[in-house]
Amino acid sequence: MSEASFDLALEGATVIRRASPLDLVEDATILVRGDRIAYAGPRAGAPRGATAARSIDLSGQLVVPGLVNVHTHTILTMVRGVAEDMGFAPAYTPGVPHGHDVSPDEAVALARLGALEAMLFGSTLINDSFVHAERTLPAMAEVGLRVTACSRIHDVDFSRVHLGEWRHDPGIGARTLEAAVALHERLDGQANGRIGVQLTPHAPDTCSKALLAEVERFATPRAIGVATHLSQSRIENRRIAEREGCTPTELLDTVGLLNERLIAAHGIYMSDADIARAGRARMNLAHIPKGNATGGQIAPTRKLREAGVNLALATDNMHADMVEVMRWALCMARVQADRIDDDWQPSHVLDMATLGGARAMGLAAELGALEAGRRADLVALDFRRAHLVPRTNMLGTLVHNGQGRDVTTVVVDGRVVVDDGRPTLVDAAAIIDDAERAARALWQRARAQF
Repeated sequence: MSEASFDLALEGATVIRRASPLDLVEDATILVRGDRIAYAGPRAGAPRGATAARSIDLSGQLVVPGLVNVHTHTILTMVRGVAEDMGFAPAYTPGVPHGHDVSPDEAVALARLGALEAMLFGSTLINDSFVHAERTLPAMAEVGLRVTACSRIHDVDFSRVHLGEWRHDPGIGARTLEAAVALHERLDGQANGRIGVQLTPHAPDTCSKALLAEVERFATPRAIGVATHLSQSRIENRRIAEREGCTPTELLDTVGLLNERLIAAHGIYMSDADIARAGRARMNLAHIPKGNATGGQIAPTRKLREAGVNLALATDNMHADMVEVMRWALCMARVQADRIDDDWQPSHVLDMATLGGARAMGLAAELGALEAGRRADLVALDFRRAHLVPRTNMLGTLVHNGQGRDVTTVVVDGRVVVDDGRPTLVDAAAIIDDAERAARALWQRARAQF
């Protein structure tokens, strides 16, 4: 292949190379060689005589860096449309399917549905956790996107929590941690780096202090990322206060997990002292504005960012539209401040969804911006649609009016995995049918128990 020969050329789009500070190029060309971006800039500045094995005309479209969803539970697609109106998390609620109810085959079917939805809506990377990750992780990666996943680590007996019984069993902790370690050793870095494994202690209230310390002892020397829930409920804060005499944030700090490799989801009930502590540690927050608002809550994101916490965005349960999440992140921050200001603008929330997410995943040098040498992960959205016209300010229109359904093209590692809105590697109809059958079976069993 000559220097002027490329694998993929994307022509004519408006391209946001980097969200904050905003770097936008109109009538742009992106050239991809292998899994890397070779050129991203004005069409007039592209290498002369460049040819590509495939060219795609994206005139009238907007291209952004691939969206990074740092906290998902794809299997929990099984409770969408129900759990949103029930109050706290399904794991704590009787009468709905729980993680311990899900068979490995059902887990695969539901996880592939969640991964497919995320990819079709523009996520090029998801960070997932729940159950049966040894099966779901490779199955999700086959859909085409970049996936980091792990089964939840815990020593509480989840089969009794929804009945109000909280019992920590060291045997459960040993088994779940050993499974996570084995998964990391077997799969981390596979598929040209598209498959990753972090350690995912479920939450401070479902993990004993001893188990959290064991997670730290394995993760820290190897610089492995850790993801958990943090101050997601008053129940969690109350249990940790009773059990340990401190806040969940203080507990994670005590065991050595509060650092720049931690992705903590929610952070709704963090005190000012917790926020300052997390900021000093350069913790990453998986901000889930739509999910939190559905439950009537808002995370203190302004305070967290001002303290030094890296904000990244996530969908959590039941849906996978990161475009919608950006809109909620912008609006909820403005509700907190009771104003519109320069600190919370569309460029900031796109940055959270791209480079902020890449930073949280330890991939800021590889992902999150469209620049030569970076991985070719990108998303095109069709701005010829009625709700996205006129194209006066495409970034503002994307955040305020856009939807995941506006995605036409997704490229991951230089490979087109969504083409004209359809997946290229898998049968979408088959995935949808398999997930529907799995969910129906789970709900039938769950309802029969009560």
